[in-house]
Amino acid sequence: AAKLTYDGTIPKKKSLLKSGKSNFDFEIGDNLKFTGYVNDDFETIVDAPTTNNDYLFDINNADCPFTICGEETEIVDVTNPSTGETWMDRNLGACQQATASDDYNAYVAIFQWGRLSDGHECITWTGSSSGTPVNDTTSTLSNSDDPGHNDFILSNVSPYDWRDPQNDDLWDGASSTNNPCPSGYRLPTEAELNTERTSWGSNNSAGAYGSPLKFPVAGYRYNSDGSLSGAGSNGYYWSSTADITSARRLYFYSNYSSPGSGSRASGYSVRCIKD
Repeated sequence: AAKLTYDGTIPKKKSLLKSGKSNFDFEIGDNLKFTGYVNDDFETIVDAPTTNNDYLFDINNADCPFTICGEETEIVDVTNPSTGETWMDRNLGACQQATASDDYNAYVAIFQWGRLSDGHECITWTGSSSGTPVNDTTSTLSNSDDPGHNDFILSNVSPYDWRDPQNDDLWDGASSTNNPCPSGYRLPTEAELNTERTSWGSNNSAGAYGSPLKFPVAGYRYNSDGSLSGAGSNGYYWSSTADITSARRLYFYSNYSSPGSGSRASGYSVRCIKD
């Protein structure tokens, strides 16, 4: 028996698969079906490969690919005149700026604090409050800054981090080890996020979306089991600031918003600020 394994051209981007199925056994001469997707448009190729083959999919749907994560985020700057700070106008991983607070085209990626953009952050969103994580989960903590895989790492034991031992400096500045933002951008500090919050017209999710940055409510992922919660109603955004064994975040609901602490193995949205 031979073995078929997905081998993409972008390192660590197995998340680009519509299905996570790979590395399965087959016999030489077996008919295999390969399907490439862009949003709801797709093409299927059926073949019986006997050697390594490349397949070219002809897909014309170029709409905002909210079901695809791992592509480079287009850089469009937006400046808040109240704070004077310049940010990317959309969440990291999103294909557009939010057109509503619950615009799931603008959700896309949910990061564990301090991790690279390695695919663990990818979610397939099917509605404003519904989505499915693309990749598997694992309970094996990483002993290095780069886990070397795209699984979402679970942790339900203190200090609730995906990395052991912990590293406070993973997102500390544009030149930090695991900065997932484009060149010239970085994670904001807690103070920078809070300054944005205090400039909003109202201290809640409506104020977050009404601001020049138009923060959407993508919810979060639990550190204990990787499940999604709060999408369509709550927003959670990481800062670069470590907080003893946790990390600082900004969160907002329909009636309230505040800075706070979150476990580093939890998954929140990321918005990059210009360095």
